[in-house]
Amino acid sequence: MVIKNVKLETVCGVKSPLPDNAYMEFAFAGKSNVGKSSLINGLMNRKALARTSAQPGKTQTINFYNVNDQLYFVDLPGYGYAKANEEEKARWGRMIENYLHGSRQLEIVFLLVDIRHEPSGNDKIMYDWILNQGFEPVIIATKLDKIKKSQVQKHVKMIREGLNTVKNTTIIPYSSVTNQGREEIYELLDSRLEEQTV
Repeated sequence: MVIKNVKLETVCGVKSPLPDNAYMEFAFAGKSNVGKSSLINGLMNRKALARTSAQPGKTQTINFYNVNDQLYFVDLPGYGYAKANEEEKARWGRMIENYLHGSRQLEIVFLLVDIRHEPSGNDKIMYDWILNQGFEPVIIATKLDKIKKSQVQKHVKMIREGLNTVKNTTIIPYSSVTNQGREEIYELLDSRLEEQTV
């Protein structure tokens, strides 16, 4: 995949109607400090189009990025932010649920987890929830550069077992520092786009 042009096209709050997009959507979900904005920026070859923040949990909207007038990256609100009050957490949950139910173009949900640690309770809840909505999430194991190469397979196995993933679930180790894993994600996107044109 060659990124020619990207733009933030639509921002949806709690009460905003979802856009009726003409292109496939690829959504990104994950804890508020897992590196979601860094991944999206890395995939788009942009330094700071997706908003990264020193304050985790700052993404409180659903952001639609038009890529090449061909597909959308959809940045979902981060979950599990400890300082968010229960009302905020419930609001983010409703937004994500409305999106998963309401999008007609959603093709893949990427679930980001930190490769260094066992999946959290919130990660497990989100994984099961995405499954229950009828999607099999692709797992992106972020912060790959923070562990030794010899530890990667052990940590991937830890994530697989911690989430109790369904058979043949794809797990892609990824580093926003080295971009390792990016080509595998591009290949997934390209294969879906090719299927659409056949």
